[in-house]
Amino acid sequence: MKRTITFIPDNVTVTVDDNTNLFKAVKAAGVYVLSSCGGKGNCGKCKVVIKEGSVEPGKSRSYLSAEEAERGYVLACHSRVKADLLVEIPPESRMQAKHKIATGAKTDEILKLMKDAGGCLESRINRIYLDLPVPTIDDNIADFERVRRGLDQAGFNAAHLHMNYLMLSKLPRVLREGAWRVTVTVLSVSEVLEVLDIHPGNATKTRYGAAVDIGTTTVVVYLVDLTNGHIVGTASTYNSQVKCGDDVITRIVYATERNGLKELQELAVGNMNALLADLAEKSAIPPGMIDYIVVAGNTTMMHLFYGIDPANIREEPYIPAATFFPPIRGKSVGLALCPQAIIYSMPNVASYVGGDITAGVLVSQIHKQEAVSLFIDIGTNGEIVLGNKDWLVTAACSAGPAFEGSGIKFGMRAMEGAIEEVEIDPKTYEVNYRVIGDAKPIGICGSGMIDALAEMYLTGVIDQKGKIREEIGSKRVRRGEHGLEFVIAWRVESAINKEIVITEVDLDNLIRAKAAIYAGFATLLSHMGMGFDAVEKLYIAGGFGRYIDVERAITIGMLPDLPVEKFQFLGNTSIMGAYYGLLCDRLRHEAEEIAKRMTYVELSVSHSFMDEYMQALFLPHTDLNAFPTVKRELEKRKK
Repeated sequence: MKRTITFIPDNVTVTVDDNTNLFKAVKAAGVYVLSSCGGKGNCGKCKVVIKEGSVEPGKSRSYLSAEEAERGYVLACHSRVKADLLVEIPPESRMQAKHKIATGAKTDEILKLMKDAGGCLESRINRIYLDLPVPTIDDNIADFERVRRGLDQAGFNAAHLHMNYLMLSKLPRVLREGAWRVTVTVLSVSEVLEVLDIHPGNATKTRYGAAVDIGTTTVVVYLVDLTNGHIVGTASTYNSQVKCGDDVITRIVYATERNGLKELQELAVGNMNALLADLAEKSAIPPGMIDYIVVAGNTTMMHLFYGIDPANIREEPYIPAATFFPPIRGKSVGLALCPQAIIYSMPNVASYVGGDITAGVLVSQIHKQEAVSLFIDIGTNGEIVLGNKDWLVTAACSAGPAFEGSGIKFGMRAMEGAIEEVEIDPKTYEVNYRVIGDAKPIGICGSGMIDALAEMYLTGVIDQKGKIREEIGSKRVRRGEHGLEFVIAWRVESAINKEIVITEVDLDNLIRAKAAIYAGFATLLSHMGMGFDAVEKLYIAGGFGRYIDVERAITIGMLPDLPVEKFQFLGNTSIMGAYYGLLCDRLRHEAEEIAKRMTYVELSVSHSFMDEYMQALFLPHTDLNAFPTVKRELEKRKK
């Protein structure tokens, strides 16, 4: 029996079989619903409201408050369709699925940084205009040989010229269409010169490429004019793979244990196709003029993008299929917009340190500095690099996606409606907050969580272990269904007709996440026989990192207690590094050398990491002397 389901406010209707899992119906409809666990049933995020019809709710009740159950809430992944349905996706469960398009990125600034790093406009892909002699009885060599001779005369070594079947089949037509004046696009790989495309006439002034950051949470694209380095436009969207899980481990499980590898690949490629198509259309650029794409992402994201089984990444001894991926054509992964384009990925280092971190080191230039620096990309996973021009060590601390909202009752990503800043009055415990988009709040994002945790500690709402102190006597402290909680926003203030609270379970998850990040820093330094006093600069990358208040992050013990001037925010170094590699072959080679130089330390089997982690499971740390500025602030507040 077939059932019809309509999802609001999207007004999307889908037909499914009776007894279908509602979460599968959500995915079939293309509707975005939050799900940290990828539909496995253990995160409690995919809350929907049954407005009409009925479902078999399964174990939904264990994840819902009594009020939510009364209002018709169920978890999509626990529910089975038993009738035609009208289903509401409530604000707290929605994702902003539409992507953002922008033009006129800060080209001059990024181009200057690239040139300061020793870069230049010297791509590994070239377009060569050839004015070939017309064949005669005396000059009767084949079309292919005529092109080879022309390339030789233009200064390119075409002794080992390669042309695939598609190019060879179009060659006679294009040569004669262009009256023997053609533009040949070639890729140089070692001693081989490969013809990627051939156009009639002079097309050397219209050539484009794309730099792409395939992040766990978002996908970002720069469309770049390869003749001058100008960024024609930028676009970003949520990585559609989030519907299969928030973090890399969940997605590996989805790919391997739930036969979802093909689906995950199609989602990532689909994001890239959509973003490139919109950028090309907006900029009036023929898709065929995009001939080079450089992607960066963590090791798991690259395996999923290429459609390669990532199963061994999560199993000891944590071995990826590859860290260096060979250049491929767009059609190999299903890139519809520019199937002939060459795709190159920034080199990975190990199972949990990918090309996004190689790109970050390239942008930060710590591999060329005398002084010792720390680099961290704070996102769903925390990857750290320590070193200078003589050595580089790297590690990944499994912080988990708590700061992305997973495992936090009202946690969410940084989008409209998210509380991003929090202040608590130390006398009255009243809360002031700022919301992204100046809207009514629906939840709290990572920067807001850091603020809230710091403020709750400094004002005495929680103790050093992160336990809420009921004895402070504030009406904002109350007992909920799962223990003590602190009210950040009252029901009348929120857009979801519920109080937005932070529970002790939330606090525990946040402290575990911050402890993992700090322990990663401490372990790498200890591994090299150093302390934090040896660090001259600490670079913070990543979209989330850009919004962190350093002083608040130090207060909770996520970042080391170093002078604020030692911290520098770099933004999205993954996309910047991909941009460097796209434009400059010299910097692409440099990135490969960086990846080879980095020594990977596996923290998951490190006893010293566990020791550091256990010590960091307090605010800010078991050793308050390691955080002198926090200690002074606490003493000041006591007085």
